[in-house]
Amino acid sequence: METLDKARLCLKIIRERKAVDPILFQVTNFTSITDYFIIAGGNSTRQVQAMTRHLQKRTREAGFRPCGIEGEQEGNWVLLDYGDVIVHLFYEPFREMYDLEGLWVEAPRIPLEREE
Repeated sequence: METLDKARLCLKIIRERKAVDPILFQVTNFTSITDYFIIAGGNSTRQVQAMTRHLQKRTREAGFRPCGIEGEQEGNWVLLDYGDVIVHLFYEPFREMYDLEGLWVEAPRIPLEREE
């Protein structure tokens, strides 16, 4: 699976659990640790945890697993590291506080496909 396809699949999966304002950044020219960042929010820690579990289940079914997961138990900020794609899922107040979008403002945003 191509890296962008993997990122788009991750987006599709978290949207199935009503991710708030998902954003896909191409960070290839800004960092050597990954190619794409996904940042999305949830309206509660339970929603963030549900998105996390759903993402893990569906990506495993698609044939890939995260190299690491941080923050799943708390659900305020969960990071799922898929190597070439890193997914950040935030409880909305923490998303605003950490403002990752502001840190990566120069990275190109990849247009998202419309939800079906």
